[in-house]
Amino acid sequence: MITEVIGARIKDLRLEMGLSQEKLALKAELDRTYLAGVERGIRNVTVISLAKILGALDITWSDFFDGFNNK
Repeated sequence: MITEVIGARIKDLRLEMGLSQEKLALKAELDRTYLAGVERGIRNVTVISLAKILGALDITWSDFFDGFNNK
């Protein structure tokens, strides 16, 4: 499912940056349990929440989605 692919991409980027779920959630102003659900693909991330996550990861939308080409 697409939710699992997006969640895995977020998790990969978070780990590359050396951030815990808690630190990323704080930076993105989201609840940690929500972020955990998104990463596991069991939560359907909203566009607004994805924008917050990408901002916290300091990555552009195009770079985020370009990363799918490498999988």
